[in-house]
Amino acid sequence: MMIWANVTEDELKEKKEIQTTFGETLSWDYLCYARENPIIWEIPTHILYGEKDNLTAYGTIFEFVQRTNSTLSIMKNGEHWFHTDEQMKFLDEWIIKSSK
Repeated sequence: MMIWANVTEDELKEKKEIQTTFGETLSWDYLCYARENPIIWEIPTHILYGEKDNLTAYGTIFEFVQRTNSTLSIMKNGEHWFHTDEQMKFLDEWIIKSSK
């Protein structure tokens, strides 16, 4: 998100918080916290990813899946926020399938 907002790490460190044009607030404290507290994942996890997700890059989610030994399902033409009738139907079916 820092790249999308054209914000450098030094800039964020100096300002502490920066509002983006896409509605998110970048936070220096959150960035530091995330770096100092890496995820330790020990529970089975299934992830549903929209092929057209414009918030989370595929490479990011793929690396997370590999690191946490999770499963990944991708909805063709899906977005980050599932909201259309087609997406919600896919989500409902995926939840049922994944919970077995």
